[in-house]
Amino acid sequence: MNESPAIVWFRYDLRLADNPAVQKAIARGGPVIALFIWSPEEEVEWQPGGASRWWLHQSLARLSASLEKIGARLVIRRGASGTALKSLLKETGADAVFWNRRYEPALIERDRELKAELRSTGCTVETFNSALLFEPWTVQNKSGKPFQVFTPYWKTCLALGEPADPLPSPRFLPSPKKHPASVPLATLELEPKTDWASGIRSAWIPGESAAKKMLEEFCDSAFANYGEGRNRPDQNGTSRLSPYLHFGEISPRQVWHGLRRAAEKAGAATATWRNSQFLAEIGWREFAHHLLFHFPEMPMKPLRTEFENFPWRDDADFLKAWQRGQTGYPLVDAGMRQLWTTGWMHNRVRMVVGSFLVKDLLLPWQEGARWFWDTLVDADLANNTLGWQWIAGCGADAAPFFRIFNPTTQGEKFDPQGDYVRRWVPELGRLPAEWIHQPSNAPADILARAGVQLGRNYPPPIISHTIAREVALAAYAKIRKKS
Repeated sequence: MNESPAIVWFRYDLRLADNPAVQKAIARGGPVIALFIWSPEEEVEWQPGGASRWWLHQSLARLSASLEKIGARLVIRRGASGTALKSLLKETGADAVFWNRRYEPALIERDRELKAELRSTGCTVETFNSALLFEPWTVQNKSGKPFQVFTPYWKTCLALGEPADPLPSPRFLPSPKKHPASVPLATLELEPKTDWASGIRSAWIPGESAAKKMLEEFCDSAFANYGEGRNRPDQNGTSRLSPYLHFGEISPRQVWHGLRRAAEKAGAATATWRNSQFLAEIGWREFAHHLLFHFPEMPMKPLRTEFENFPWRDDADFLKAWQRGQTGYPLVDAGMRQLWTTGWMHNRVRMVVGSFLVKDLLLPWQEGARWFWDTLVDADLANNTLGWQWIAGCGADAAPFFRIFNPTTQGEKFDPQGDYVRRWVPELGRLPAEWIHQPSNAPADILARAGVQLGRNYPPPIISHTIAREVALAAYAKIRKKS
């Protein structure tokens, strides 16, 4: 048995089940030190936003409680990762460090340098995949290059075979005789000083246990109707697993095998669930990391270079109205208010509000990405970048720029009774379904009976969608001609 401790460096893998770094430390024998380092400066310009920081605080608290149940403690340090790790190695006499990989460009380089530095001192360092089904460098097209189109990418992934079964959750974690010093979680100041997070707190329960429950409930209820339900913001038709996947409170392997078990229980054929729309959404998450790994400048630069010359507007008033849900387009406003209140937005509505920002208001997609980054509890660099470049038509396998969502007809189609709008834009709550997605066109007597005063308690449209669409298409035509 090894007498020297091993360090498990937790990052965005805040769970005990299906955690290969934890399992490796246990298998090695000897004491195990569970470590988390708060070093947001190392994430360069994409430091965690406000909503992400709130979630991280809750997740760390729950991980700490889970570790204590199996005889361990979470050691929290802050500062540069290398400095914190080397200090803990010296303090404890640990001679091994295990961690699960992250795939953000700045962190890949940092981890590579840190791994080499630690190994040069004789320390054992091993890293593992816990965040993806297929790591970015393991999937290539026939030319040995990265994919830029989703369908052949995902087809290739599925042909690689079944992901391994998830690893079990440890029942006991051997601890050192003396626990290392740890800073209190509160000193990281992840929670807001003024409590703007009450809506997020009401909407979510972070942590590994909640993630497992969320997956089970989705498999039992919404999965069978996901193809249709995923487009209806007025219904609970999505999994809401995205923040749990981002923070590693559940793994994609757990999701994969959870779907498989649910399908088998329901008597569904293997081909049915493997080709399901929901599993394809997990595939899009994989594709996002594939692209970010191979094209690390994507968070700020369009993959299609002709969009570098797009004539974007610089209009602070338009941006502010969009951010606050005051555009005069009810579905857009409902989505932006849901985001601000709960830290999350339905995916169909994300596409609509994104299209409105980029193609109606002609504001840069990077502005939308920054706002989502700060306000989403599932703010993930790979997925956020893919989503915004897809909406803007400038990324890999993106929606063409001329696909411009009409926010009124989108609302009428996917929120037909206006229930979603009524929830998040209560000032329109008394409007009949016929007019709730276009209050500016409603007869005066209908508005009066509903208590809607355009320009007073709800804004008229800040821009004409019909005109904005023509302006956007003309701008796109110009950059196409130049390219």
